[in-house]
Amino acid sequence: MEMNTQKSKIQQSLEIAHMYYEQELSQNAIADKLNISRPTVSRLLKNAKEDGLVRIQIMNPLESAQALEQRISNKYGVAEVHVVPVQMVNGTAVQDSVGAYAANYIESIVKDNDIIGIGWGKTIHRIATHLDIKDTVKNVQVVQLKGSVSTAKEHTYAFDSINAFAAAFHSVPQYLPLPVIFEHQTTKDLVEEEHHIRYLMDLGREANIAVFTVGTVRDSALVFQLDFFSEKEMAFLKEHAVGDVFSRFIDQDGNIVCDEINQRTIGIELNDLREKEHAVLVVSGTAKVPAVDAALHGQYSNTLIIDQYAAQELVDY
Repeated sequence: MEMNTQKSKIQQSLEIAHMYYEQELSQNAIADKLNISRPTVSRLLKNAKEDGLVRIQIMNPLESAQALEQRISNKYGVAEVHVVPVQMVNGTAVQDSVGAYAANYIESIVKDNDIIGIGWGKTIHRIATHLDIKDTVKNVQVVQLKGSVSTAKEHTYAFDSINAFAAAFHSVPQYLPLPVIFEHQTTKDLVEEEHHIRYLMDLGREANIAVFTVGTVRDSALVFQLDFFSEKEMAFLKEHAVGDVFSRFIDQDGNIVCDEINQRTIGIELNDLREKEHAVLVVSGTAKVPAVDAALHGQYSNTLIIDQYAAQELVDY
C-alpha cells in the first residue's frame, strides 16, 4: 500500500511539473484543472525538485559564448574553443545543434590530401548527418580510429558515420573491421600483425584531423552496452575512471586507469592525438564534463566544440 502511495505521489508530481514548467500553466490553473488545492500544487512542485524529478539550471545571459570560450582556453590551455549557443535543454536538440556546428567547422578546415580519422557513437553520427558534399577539395581519405564491430544490439553508428564522412569528401571509407576491445591481448596482438590492419593503423596515425568525443562511465555508457567487459571490469572502470577517449579509459588527470584493458583495445593511442594538426573534441551534454576535463588535462585535444550548458559547467568544474 505504501509503495502504491509513493508511486502515485511521483506520478502526480511529474504531471504537475510538466504542466508548470513545460506548459507554463500557473499554480492556480493547475489546481483548477486537477481539482486540488493550490498549496497542494506548490507542495508537489517542491517535492519534484527535492526528489530530483526536476532540475533547474540557471544560465547567466551575461556569460556569452565568447566569454566561456576564453575562460575554457585559459583554464586548460586548449588552442581553439567553440561554444555553441543553444536555446533549448532537450538533449537531442542540443546534440543536433552541436553536430551541425561541428560539421561546418570540419568542412572549413579540410583541404586537399588531408586524412580524417573519426570515432563513432551518436555525437559523431550527428556530425556526419550534417556534412555537405564538398567538391572543392581532392584526395581526402577517411579512416576509423578505433575498432567498429560489436555483437551487441546497441547501435554504434560506426559504419553510418564513416560512410557519410567519406561520401561528403568523395572518398572510400577505410573501415577498421574489428572489435574495439578484445577478450585477450594475444589475439589482438596477432590481428594487428595482419597486413591490412597494419595499413589502417598506420593511416590512422598519419591522419592530420581526428574527430572524436568522450564517453562516460555511467551505466548507460554506450561502450558498457557492447559486451566487451565483465561485471568486475565495469565496476573497476566506474570506480577509477571518469570516462574514455577512443574507448581508452582515463582518470581525472587524463591517465590510463588500467593497462591490461588498454592493451586489449585496438585503435589510436592517446599519445598520438597530441601530434594531430587538428584533434577536434566534440561534446554535447553536461554528463560528459568530467571526461572532457580529463581529456583536456591530458592534452588530447587542441580544438574543443561544446554546447553552452556543458561549457558553463566545465568552467566551474
